[in-house]
Amino acid sequence: MGAYGCGKETLSLASIYEISKLLTSSQTLETALRDVINVLSSYLEMRRAMVVLKGADGKMTVLAAAGATLEALRRGEVRPPAKVANGIFSTGMPVVISTVADDPEFDEMPDVLDDEVVAEIGVPIKNATVTVGFLAIDRIWSSDRQVRIDNDVRFLTMVANLIGQTVRLYASNVQDGPAAMPTVVAAGPEKTPRRSASFESIIGNSRRMQEVFAQIEQVAPTRSPVLLRGESGTGKELCASAVHALSPRHDKPFVKLNCAALPETLLESELFGHEKGAFTGATAERKGRFELASGGTLFLDEIGETSPAFQAKLLRVLQEGEFERLGGNKTIKVDVRLITATNRDLEKAVAEGDFRADLYYRINVVPVFLPPLRERKDDIIPLAKWFLGGFNKENGRSLAFSHEALEILRGCAFPGNVRELENCVYRVATMCRGSVIQDVDLACQRRLCPSSSLWTPKKEIVDSPRLPPRTDGGAMITDAEAMDGLPRRDRLIGAMEKAGWVQAKAARLLDMTPRQIGYALRKYNIDVKRF
Repeated sequence: MGAYGCGKETLSLASIYEISKLLTSSQTLETALRDVINVLSSYLEMRRAMVVLKGADGKMTVLAAAGATLEALRRGEVRPPAKVANGIFSTGMPVVISTVADDPEFDEMPDVLDDEVVAEIGVPIKNATVTVGFLAIDRIWSSDRQVRIDNDVRFLTMVANLIGQTVRLYASNVQDGPAAMPTVVAAGPEKTPRRSASFESIIGNSRRMQEVFAQIEQVAPTRSPVLLRGESGTGKELCASAVHALSPRHDKPFVKLNCAALPETLLESELFGHEKGAFTGATAERKGRFELASGGTLFLDEIGETSPAFQAKLLRVLQEGEFERLGGNKTIKVDVRLITATNRDLEKAVAEGDFRADLYYRINVVPVFLPPLRERKDDIIPLAKWFLGGFNKENGRSLAFSHEALEILRGCAFPGNVRELENCVYRVATMCRGSVIQDVDLACQRRLCPSSSLWTPKKEIVDSPRLPPRTDGGAMITDAEAMDGLPRRDRLIGAMEKAGWVQAKAARLLDMTPRQIGYALRKYNIDVKRF
């Protein structure tokens, strides 16, 4: 079986999860696609790969390719495979070339071993039903492995669908077609994404939050379902409201429901409504949240907490756009834009059978990842001042923070994120006897912080029998420095262990390409661990 065949569902979902994160958080299309290629090289025995898009003028442009620099791509040094391109653009279907060595179009690959056969797989990237490009990889078929081509094509088609969605989002802001798309979201402070009035209720001037705002502004005008992901307390509901406010449905209802707050029977009634007499206590007909949100937006928080039985009913509504009220037989049609949110690892839940895979792919069209507060520390002080202002207004006070107190807050981890920061500010403001909140007034300075036991900072270097943490004069030695003195094979294993056996991460650690990492692993006969 392939890397995502029998018993390997977790690996497939993990790679899809990583790819969806890259496509929604990278700053340029070129960067995102290059990172996607690196992830693919970690999960597949891949030699060459590329993403090709066709512009309005019919010209094909290679936007990302394994082992090729951005400058080389822009100079046109990487050519799309003609046989794959012709097949995909003429049929709109995947193309498989079982042995590229027999094709004179392909040059010899210097890092292919004698017992390996290379096949090329290409899958279309589509905008609705129109093929706008393709994803192609050169796949290694070792003599000692059984690889099912249908698994490969199915997996790559999922990746191509994610790429196609990202291309559509970029294209909505670009006039000149795919070739101009890489400059849509610029890096660096010189081009800060526009801050819409719809984000006024969200405090976030950090770079991470500005990227989130840019993603929301891109996806809001579309009909695509949005999945907001992030830890509890990161502001998923506020972001859902911003998506609605920026959408063409802004003058229609925005209906919210926390799926974890109700038992399954009540949850079904809340969403779909019920007829009079449907159950004990149902004394009148009642519309559900889907009906109330018709024409507008429905936000389902904590979607990961629902049962598989309920998920099946929800999937039908999303697929067919229709349902029946509880106790009724009349079919009701609705037009609802769905936004969901979760703090769960849905990929793990799917692999364990706790969450339906078909529903996962239905709601995970455009994932938006909200960073935890500890990764946007520049926002802590503005947030703390905002919450203190709210406390002062509610209680007729005029408290202020000292500089020292703000710096203490800025250094806190806040495992409960923005919600915990708000509680912290209200707690210290309530107990403060003066007009200025000092650092000694904060609970953490008196070892009274109620959430201190919930957070254990991550170590800078992971303990490993091959790669123990070391110091030099009190300074931490980096992973790369620690491995420099090890033999080549041990250094490679050390990097792979540090990177969680993800080849793309190990490649960055060793300043190598994923292709070089893959060749070295085979050369030293190192079995890649799969989790």
